Order: sequence, then C-alpha cells, then structure tokens
Amino acid sequence: MPSRRRLTPEQRRDELMDAGAQLFGERAYDEIAMEDIAARATASRALMYHYFPTKGDFFAAIWKRAHDRLLAELRIDPGEPVRTAVYRALAAHLDFYQAHTPLVLIANRSALAADPAVRGPVNADLETLCERILDACGATGHTREIASTALTGWIAFIREVCVEWLERRHLSRDEVLRMCMAVLDATAGAHLALTAPPQRLDASAPSGVSSASRVRRIHSDRS
Repeated sequence: MPSRRRLTPEQRRDELMDAGAQLFGERAYDEIAMEDIAARATASRALMYHYFPTKGDFFAAIWKRAHDRLLAELRIDPGEPVRTAVYRALAAHLDFYQAHTPLVLIANRSALAADPAVRGPVNADLETLCERILDACGATGHTREIASTALTGWIAFIREVCVEWLERRHLSRDEVLRMCMAVLDATAGAHLALTAPPQRLDASAPSGVSSASRVRRIHSDRS
C-alpha cells in the first residue's frame, strides 16, 4: 500500500476544507458531522478538531477562503469608467454566488448567519468594494459621507436580492445584475462620478466615517 504523501499544515488544512466544501454542497449543514468530513478527507477525527474546534469554525474557514479568493480578483483598472469596474465586480460576485450556492444559503439562512466568524468575511469583502468605489471616484468630505451611506444600503439590497434569487430561481442572472446596477445609479450614482475614469486620492486625505464601519454597524444591529 503506497504511503500517504506528506503535506504541510496549510496544505492539509486546505485539503480538509476542500472535502468540507464538497460535502456542504451535497447535504444540509445540520446533517453533517465532523466525523463525516474527516471520512471524506480520509483524515482522523482528531486531526479535524486540531485545525477546527467546531463545525461552525470549520464552515467559517471555508467561507472566508472562498471570499478571499473572490476579493483577490476585484480590481479597478485605470482608464475605464468606475461603473464598468463595479459592473465587472458585481458580475463576479453573482458568478461566485451561483458556484457556491449551498455555502451562500448556509451563511445567510441557517443558524450560522449571525455568527461573527461567518459574517466577517462577507462584510470585509463588501467593505473593501465600497472603499474602492469611493476612492476611485475621489469622494471626500460630506459627499463621501452621503455616498458611503448610499453604498451601505446598496450592499444590503444586493445581499437580500441575491439570496432570494438563489432560493427561488425566479430571475435570470442578467436581470439581477441590471437591477442591482440600476439601484447603484439611483443612489450612490447621484453623488459619485461613476462614469468617469478612477481618480487618485492621497492616502492621508480625510474620508470621514468609512463605509466599512457602516457595513459592520448595520449587520451588527441585524444580528
């Protein structure tokens, strides 16, 4: 019998998460035990608990990894309108939601939805997108405050629409995309130069209350 290849701790952790992501896509969260995940990954129960103290921690790690990979792809390129970059980022999010539907529904519709470890990756991802939009549009002072509030509302709208879309499948991806962009234009778009190329902001420029803190606060209030 060939010996099992030796993995680094990070590789082993990733292997466990790969097995878990696959299993969460096949069965309901509450039906899966840590032993099931260990068996799928051909690992011991002790190894599972070595890396992840609870099933909630394990799911949160999978969810964070997925969002980290998505965030790495988000960018605003010089020379193209900010709105084009936002459209591309939103399309990437919708594709991500479609590809990870079971994870999205667990993160938003299960008892884990209020867990900070699960909410955190989502909030951080959306906070970063908001800040990049504000910076790219050169928003400062009170204009930034207004636009930040509008973006916070836009993000909340996107999340609710996307989860309902995944649950009901009553709209097409393009319909959801157009709807979300129309809401952006009607809210933050009234205060930001979305159709202009991105501007450069000095890192020390005052920005007031960030959309990041607003996103954290609104979801903290909900939970």
